[in-house]
Amino acid sequence: MNIRPSKIVCIGRSYAAHAKELGNAIPTRPVLFIKPPSTLATLEQGVVWNRNLGSCHYECELTLRVDRSLTNVTDPKQALAAVGAVTLGLDLTLRDLQSELKGKGEPWERSKAFDGACVLADWVDVSEVDLTCTQYELSINGEVRQQGNTALLLHSIADMLCDMSQAFTLEAGDVVMTGTPAGVGALSSNDVLTMTLFTQSKEIVWQTKVL
Repeated sequence: MNIRPSKIVCIGRSYAAHAKELGNAIPTRPVLFIKPPSTLATLEQGVVWNRNLGSCHYECELTLRVDRSLTNVTDPKQALAAVGAVTLGLDLTLRDLQSELKGKGEPWERSKAFDGACVLADWVDVSEVDLTCTQYELSINGEVRQQGNTALLLHSIADMLCDMSQAFTLEAGDVVMTGTPAGVGALSSNDVLTMTLFTQSKEIVWQTKVL
C-alpha cells in the first residue's frame, strides 16, 4: 500500500521517562496531535530545518501505517487488525520554539508541523513484529541515544488506536507515531542518525543525516 496519508497522528508523553525528562506530567489518557502530510520526508532527503528558529530535537518512534479505516472502535483486536505495516520515524521538534509557544499558552504546531518534520524509514509488514513488545533504538554518530520498547508504553498501541478513533476517523494510509522514549536531544550539522528496529527474525537498520 502506497497511499498518501490524510494525516500523521502523534502521541505525546507516551513513555513515562520521556515525560519526566521534559518536566511534563504523566498523562492519564493519550496526548494527541497531528502533523500534516507536508511534513513527510524520506531518509534520502535527510533532516533539514530553518536554523533561525533555534534547535531541532530528534525523537525516534515506532511508527504504524493504518490500512483499514477506524471510527469509534472499542475492540482492541479490531484496532490492531487495521495496522498493516510498521517502521521507525523521526518526530522532529523545534524545541526552542515549542517552549516559547507553550510559555505563551499558544498551540505549538509551528514547532512540530514544519516541512520535513516527519522522517520515515521503509515500511515493514506488521507480521514481522510483536506490537506489544517491539524494541528499537537510535544512535547518533555511533553513540546510542535512545532505546525504546512498546512494552513500556503508558498506553498500549491497541488502546491508543481505540482512543484516537473516538476523536477522529483514522483513514487507510494514515500514519501513527507512537511516541518517543527518553534520551531526546539537539541535532547538529552532519550528524548521522542510525535507527534500528528489532523484528522477530532480524535487525533492520536505516540511516539518515542532518544536512
